[in-house]
Amino acid sequence: MWDFEHEPWRSQMAARYRLDWMMPSECAARLALPREAPQAAHLGLVPIAALATNPELRLVPGCAIAATRRVRSLLLIRREQQPLSAIRTVAADTSSRATLAYTQILFREWWQPGSSSGDGPEFRPHCPDVDAMLDSADAALVIGDPALFALEERLNREERTGEKLIYHDLAEEWIALTGLPWVSAVWAIRQSALDASTRSLDEIAADFIASRDRGLANIESLVAEWSARLPLSQNTIRAYLTENIHYTLDEPCLAGLKLFYKLAAQHQILPEFTL
Repeated sequence: MWDFEHEPWRSQMAARYRLDWMMPSECAARLALPREAPQAAHLGLVPIAALATNPELRLVPGCAIAATRRVRSLLLIRREQQPLSAIRTVAADTSSRATLAYTQILFREWWQPGSSSGDGPEFRPHCPDVDAMLDSADAALVIGDPALFALEERLNREERTGEKLIYHDLAEEWIALTGLPWVSAVWAIRQSALDASTRSLDEIAADFIASRDRGLANIESLVAEWSARLPLSQNTIRAYLTENIHYTLDEPCLAGLKLFYKLAAQHQILPEFTL
């Protein structure tokens, strides 16, 4: 989002786009509203599950929020003495439907093979508080900043409670099992909005690709900005931005997406969808 926040590109982007900030799940919800609704969006960075549930959306090529190894901001946390095969309830942060779908796939395809929606783990919506989540369920699904905070506090929590937890990095688990990248979010546009626009899909994609590339060229500025906003060290933020997130929707990522949609449909987690 570099060009949308920094001059001289910010003024150019403001002439083309009106920007609202929200959680990924809300981006998808706003894109699903009737186009004439006051809160409706035309274009958004959405969890990949949105493409399978909103037939009007079209993938904008070029950019992604993905991972090719650990991601650190998507965690399934469980008690050491309770193996994955014994998990019956998961307290889940629901801010990303894609992460929830990935986790259901991991359980049904690998961790509890043969299970279905009827006999696999029950996912219960919960605010992202690890202690409260584990008080109410066998495991906790934590997404985004709360996951990074949980990792930072891991040793402190173990000292405080005497309880050892296992932190499963969901991207790392998916990559190890499939050999393909984990893709969490992509840019998507309504077909009707694209039809009404004077700009082509390639021109719109080029705006976001250029913004991504300038952001990657200004990592240290981003580290300074975000360390002032979040209770995380500069080293943690730098490592996250440079080592954990992969920003390009390349061929391996597209292959990972295709497998995700195939398995999500096979396990009746999402409707059938083909890229």
